[in-house]
Amino acid sequence: MQVTETLNEGLKREFDCVLAADDINAKVDEKLAEAAPTVNLPGFRPGKAPMKILRQRFGKSVTGEVIDEAVREGVQSVMDDRGLRPAMQPEIEDVEFEEGQDFKFKLKTELLPEFTPVDFATLELERLEPDVPESEIDDMLNNMAENTREPVEVAEARPAANDDVLVIDFEGSVDGELFPGGAAENYELRLGSGSFIPGFEEQLVGANVGDEKTVTVTFPEDYGAEHLAGKEASFKVNVKGMKALGPAEINDALAEKMGAENLADLRSKVRETMESQYKDAARNKVKRALFDKLEELHDFPLPEVLVEQEYNGIWSEIERQLEGDNADEVREGKTDEELKEEYRKVAARRVRLGLLLSEVGRQNNIEVSQEDLVRAVAQQASQYPGQEEMVQKFYMENPQMLGQLQAPLLEDKVVDYILELAKVEVRKVPPAEIMADDDDGGDAGETADAKDGAKDSETENA
Repeated sequence: MQVTETLNEGLKREFDCVLAADDINAKVDEKLAEAAPTVNLPGFRPGKAPMKILRQRFGKSVTGEVIDEAVREGVQSVMDDRGLRPAMQPEIEDVEFEEGQDFKFKLKTELLPEFTPVDFATLELERLEPDVPESEIDDMLNNMAENTREPVEVAEARPAANDDVLVIDFEGSVDGELFPGGAAENYELRLGSGSFIPGFEEQLVGANVGDEKTVTVTFPEDYGAEHLAGKEASFKVNVKGMKALGPAEINDALAEKMGAENLADLRSKVRETMESQYKDAARNKVKRALFDKLEELHDFPLPEVLVEQEYNGIWSEIERQLEGDNADEVREGKTDEELKEEYRKVAARRVRLGLLLSEVGRQNNIEVSQEDLVRAVAQQASQYPGQEEMVQKFYMENPQMLGQLQAPLLEDKVVDYILELAKVEVRKVPPAEIMADDDDGGDAGETADAKDGAKDSETENA
């Protein structure tokens, strides 16, 4: 294949490529000759059809195969011979071809940048380590005890209050007509739980056992059942019984409810869980600080195609959120143009860090092992009790989904490698300091995950 470079500008390269007609015809003849002994055509003995007839019958399709193969091999040869590393699959444009003529096309590509990572031993970082006070453990145990209180019958008659559980029969109607799902018997409703339509529970506060009340409420405009949304409903309610929540007791019985052997074991498990959560938050904090430093210390050109691809993914999610109920929170008073500019910076940051981490991983032979992937798939499957086998099969049969698990695993491995080389000072702090947001907020200096929901990982190219 004849190749002429027509553009060498930054990371962009373009080539005019020509497959000579004689080479194409020779390859077509070769393929037809190979296939001839197995071809059966009417009027000819098996394998005896003349080449002229074979060309008439199969020449066009074989020519297509030959050109496809030659283009694939030619593109790979262009990259290999010149030591080029394309950022994305090279594009083929401006194809010119007529039967018997040369096959001409333009090859366009953007390259991965060449750069040298900094000496990671020169990096200075701080990693926070949680010092969980006993008071936080106590608070968590109190919450557990509060949430597992069981209702007991009220011994003496009294008006119902919030947190009481009323045993009720109810029947609802709209415009005087009963509606499906609007009635129940012996239903246990905890007042103040917010489990019923807004305003329903409040109207039962102060009720006594034996009362018959009429509760009038309006269904929310966004109620799931369209035929009820925004409409006023009237419920006839018969209060048949009342229970009060028992005391919130922190003891071995609570521990057993929570799957622990005893209170000491439960306390130990609570501490372990809280420390693990805070350590994850602390890791995210040092990881963000590391990414900030890496971005600051590495300035190299970025392939526009990668930045545009990343930006499009982010912006499509932002547009979806701008159509939702939290649009004002997402917009933060900014115009579309201001948001686009902000998220283009985020996209560029992600691409830069992704390329950097990818290069560090490549240079140091850091890879995700099969065992790593199996563990990650098992962890995902564990979130769907009873469907673990189906989830695992789904990942194993979908390489793209498996790749989505692989990328953050590789990122974490490279981050760990860098942190091992860097100077990291460990400082014990209260959990509140770990959970506190950075002062600058840094939209372009941290992941946009809190807003765009597009990815859990800051980079995707690692």
